[in-house]
Amino acid sequence: MLFEGAIADRVWQLVAERAEFPYFSPMHSARLTLGAALVVTALVRPLPSQQPTNPAPDERFKVDILVIAPHPDDETTIAGYLAKAVLDDKKRVAVVVTTRGDAGSNLVGYEQGRTLGEIREIETRQALGSIGIDKVFFLRMPDTPGFDVADVLRSLETGNHGAALADAVRFIRLTRPEVVITMLPATVSGENHEDHQASGVIATEAFDLAGDPTAFAEQVAMPEDRLYYGNLMEGLRPWQPKKLYYYTDATHFEFMKGKGPEYSMTAVSPARGVSYARLAATEETFHRTQYGDEPARALATNNLKDFEQPLPFVLAKSLVGGAMTADILDGVGGRPIAFAPVRGYRPENLPPLSIELGQAWAFYKRFYPAHSLDVMNTLIAPELGVGSGQHFPVMLLLRNNTDKAVTFHLRAQLPAGWSVDSTSAQHGHPWPMTTFVAGPRDDYPVRVRLVAPRLSKSEWQTITWAADADGRQLGPVSLRVYVGGQ
Repeated sequence: MLFEGAIADRVWQLVAERAEFPYFSPMHSARLTLGAALVVTALVRPLPSQQPTNPAPDERFKVDILVIAPHPDDETTIAGYLAKAVLDDKKRVAVVVTTRGDAGSNLVGYEQGRTLGEIREIETRQALGSIGIDKVFFLRMPDTPGFDVADVLRSLETGNHGAALADAVRFIRLTRPEVVITMLPATVSGENHEDHQASGVIATEAFDLAGDPTAFAEQVAMPEDRLYYGNLMEGLRPWQPKKLYYYTDATHFEFMKGKGPEYSMTAVSPARGVSYARLAATEETFHRTQYGDEPARALATNNLKDFEQPLPFVLAKSLVGGAMTADILDGVGGRPIAFAPVRGYRPENLPPLSIELGQAWAFYKRFYPAHSLDVMNTLIAPELGVGSGQHFPVMLLLRNNTDKAVTFHLRAQLPAGWSVDSTSAQHGHPWPMTTFVAGPRDDYPVRVRLVAPRLSKSEWQTITWAADADGRQLGPVSLRVYVGGQ
């Protein structure tokens, strides 16, 4: 009887280990040895009801939807939908927050830094508890302070990208969601924080890796002895979610129209008898460090206009088909699905010479096709929002894919009222013509610091760059900028 023999061997191993401790006297050891012999004798007797167990994944943590949000309070953007999913559709929801918000402001006290992070964790648990969500996890990435232009790469750097991704994969494998919802990985006017975009990048990568048994394989390896201590393998199972959705706190949403479902926040929850806008406002009242008493005042005065706007989502990918604008949970029932590998990065077929926007824009240009995010290439052109008269940087890449050094002559076409504060490595040429030399098979990064015009009324404007090199005309590349009025 192999199983019973294994149990006996394990008991004798424990006996031997205990006998090595100095505080066991010879009499204690003798008694322990005798007792162990009796235990082994009992264990090797045939017990028809005793069978080897192979536990299934822990059902206490199984959810239908997993939200991966950047800061405590960033779930408030979609709190109305989450209330609908939990309270009325009776779905299970968990939330992972990538940071603790410890670099944020505090509208109700002096607490800052790590203490503020502790407070914001509690606020988030209380807020989500108000709409029936009790599974709340934190990756505890650093909360990256905001900069003039949000750059997702900055947040991924400070947040220890690899470790954060491993944690996100772990939470998907633990909760086994049908759907993952996260923030839009794109630089959009109003989407002014790199941590927001980083949560979308990490969630997308985790969506594509959680079903791969070779990704963070230690998580899906079975422990040597789950009944004993000190196990290093985690005993999870690979898991492939079925659908991925994005949301955003951008200042405009027309680009999302028809790209995913949209939910009414003025609709009334059958379970609570109030609008989803009111439920969202109530959920936000718990985030007092960030919003103070404003949500409570909005509820008291019934001034809920900020919560009543329709809530749109982007369907980033579906592995089970279905209409793009169908309900988030449409078609996700039934059995688990097989791992669905994505395209991954492929060597680019680059022209000999080219110009492109750098930093986050260059990253996203390659990230979207690598992760089979076909919708993102049709969603929105490069854009950002700035304040009237604001100074801000833009990075350009001059790309030399030849075997010789090449001189680039860079030009900018700026709308009226714009000016250039500085450019990196100017070589004696006044702007708008600047000369740069890129070595063989090399990229030359050019940092241009711009000054937006002072406008009385907000409006969209477009900046364009072009270059010539080795007798070729390169570009143009354009950046759409929303300039806020004074």
